[in-house]
Amino acid sequence: MKTSDFDYYLPEELIAQTPLKDRSSSRLMVLDRKTRAIKHEVFANIINYLGPNDVLVMNDTKVYPARIFGYKEDTLAKMEVLLLKDLGENVWECLVKPQRRMHKNTVVVFSDKLKALCLEVLEDGICHIKLIYEGILVEILNEIGQMPLPPYIHEKLEDKDRYQTVYAKNIGSAAAPTAGLHFTNELLEQIKAKGVEIIYVTLNVGLGTFRPVNVEDVTNHQMHSEAYHITKDSADRLNEAIRKGKRIIAVGTTSVRTLESAYTKDGFKEESKETSIFIYPGYEFKVIKGLITNFHLPKSTLIMLVSAFSDKELILKAYNEAVKEKYRFFSFGDAMFII
Repeated sequence: MKTSDFDYYLPEELIAQTPLKDRSSSRLMVLDRKTRAIKHEVFANIINYLGPNDVLVMNDTKVYPARIFGYKEDTLAKMEVLLLKDLGENVWECLVKPQRRMHKNTVVVFSDKLKALCLEVLEDGICHIKLIYEGILVEILNEIGQMPLPPYIHEKLEDKDRYQTVYAKNIGSAAAPTAGLHFTNELLEQIKAKGVEIIYVTLNVGLGTFRPVNVEDVTNHQMHSEAYHITKDSADRLNEAIRKGKRIIAVGTTSVRTLESAYTKDGFKEESKETSIFIYPGYEFKVIKGLITNFHLPKSTLIMLVSAFSDKELILKAYNEAVKEKYRFFSFGDAMFII
């Protein structure tokens, strides 16, 4: 299976640069795996495809302003750091630009309250740094940090909250679980009123989700691990939903990866673990029966995951249809519901 098998043509003007004023006014493509039919809807109409036998599983992670800018203490050379994962004791895994300027024991100054000491330089721009600060880190990042928008977004984000889901709760992600960006509080209330159960899990989105595939053979790609947590209440409710034969619908690929990583023959349990699960065609899904997702980058692990849930030919057909119909792509773009 080649990485190039998951490529498709995308005009640059279809890459959404800003979120729509109304989250739920995005377009929605409904893709039926059995009939292979494609329907074009507005996202708010997703409620028409949901009922009392359905469970929506959502990732309630919250993005922190993880992109910070500073300078080397000795040379004053400019540096950009993207905080990816808290490794404990103020040590963080991060991406650094430009990496050639970062060496072991380099000190980077971000503000009068925050510095970083480089402990280790790894491959592909990744470093381990120790943050040195006074006060509360989250408050400092809120002051000086920027939201870690993907590199294909060139417009400034006027409202930081638009790169958060309305149900974001547990801070810890370096990127948003973007399928959830389409939901409003009003739409969620309407969905609940229809008898749909909503269950939250947490996966802190990091390098594993958006790292490009740089190998020709898909099976040689190594996923970076990401931390997830499932509460006892969520585990119990998931087990009960499965016992009752309800349709488990994952909102976003991060929810898929959490569910498929955590499920065992004994069901779900409360746990906090890390997952490096890599889902591509040939994978047999254990839990999910439906998927709400955005349109993903060519040759990415995400388009491979949705191709595994449907099939590659149908997904590429749907993507080509979306291009033809001028859907908006990627993080701030339109959505797809695979049923």
